[in-house]
Amino acid sequence: MKLKHILYAGALMLAGTSAAAAACENTVAAKSLTNAFPAYVIMTDVMKSCGNFEPELDKDHRLKLQDAFSTNPSLYTIAGVANATSVPLFEQELVRPLDDLIAEHGQGLSENQFIRVDGKVMAIAALFNTQHLMYREDILNDLGIAVPTTWDEVFDAAEKIKAAGVVDYPLGGYYKSGWNLGFVFINHYLGEGGSFLDENNMPALDKDKAKAVMERLKKASSYMDPEYLVSDTTFVTKQLQQGKIAMANLWASRAGAVNDPAESSVAGKIKMASGLMGSEQPASTVWWDGWVVAKNIPDEEAEAGFKLIVAAMDPEVISANNDAAVWLAKGFTPGPAAAGAAATAQAGAPAYPASKAMAVMHTALGDGLSAYMTGDKDADTTLADIEAAYLTAAKEAGLVQ
Repeated sequence: MKLKHILYAGALMLAGTSAAAAACENTVAAKSLTNAFPAYVIMTDVMKSCGNFEPELDKDHRLKLQDAFSTNPSLYTIAGVANATSVPLFEQELVRPLDDLIAEHGQGLSENQFIRVDGKVMAIAALFNTQHLMYREDILNDLGIAVPTTWDEVFDAAEKIKAAGVVDYPLGGYYKSGWNLGFVFINHYLGEGGSFLDENNMPALDKDKAKAVMERLKKASSYMDPEYLVSDTTFVTKQLQQGKIAMANLWASRAGAVNDPAESSVAGKIKMASGLMGSEQPASTVWWDGWVVAKNIPDEEAEAGFKLIVAAMDPEVISANNDAAVWLAKGFTPGPAAAGAAATAQAGAPAYPASKAMAVMHTALGDGLSAYMTGDKDADTTLADIEAAYLTAAKEAGLVQ
């Protein structure tokens, strides 16, 4: 299986326009399962307006996708997926090719939204996402701090902010034990040029690089809310909105929310910058988010679901919600909220290394690293336990002998 993932090179060139979409009217019952971040709220609200549609938005939706699409009929018509969450659905052939539906109903979509597997379009990318620095411009200016570009510079800035006492905590971070903590480690480790697995799916962690990253994560946590091991993206977003922190390396999809006057007490004061650099590349990863259509549903329902996807990405919808995401759909005009994402991609942030084996490694990292963060285990023991946990799970999954 060869996955053709979307490239960011064209993402910021999609400020096209098109005629307004025809009125959306859906007569076939349909359901969706997606993440709960703002872009999916926007798109599923449009789908609801079409009628006969029930969305389920869940920040832990990835844990349900495979089982939900494995039933016959599928529990959902369509689902929101990303680089990693799409892999098991593609590999187990739980979603349907979309080429025929695109030919009939997808004229408003763009070529670089098409995620192909073995030559067939299997998903429609809606937006581009990465992680980059969001910072309180007023605080940095008042304290004479230059915008950080590396983690060492972040720590220097954090010391000055802490000494000034202008916020509760200098930094925020989504270090929640499990997927989030594992993901943060992966980003930092890739920024050091590290690799996770060899060609036989055996663990290949560079111990020196891994330990350096672990030390950095622990140092960063010392500038955060002490409850950082339960902190997810939503928690950090609210910290920024409430003026409790001065900086965070946060998902680009939250850039609109942190400066939304309806949600944020510090709207207009938060600026976007490139993802912070590791020694070789940004300590961030590139993701696409988009839609798939279930295989185990009637053709009539699949067609209805696809038409809802197209309606949700109408150029008028995108332009009306321009700063809620770095959209890949027509109607998007890059603005200040997209600046950090653009800079991160242009600086060379790699794609998240999605595969079945990497999903197992991600889980092992997320489950194992908290013991190091709390001081219950040293770095060497933690890494040995992570590799052992990976090997056990990988063998059970048939990924290694």
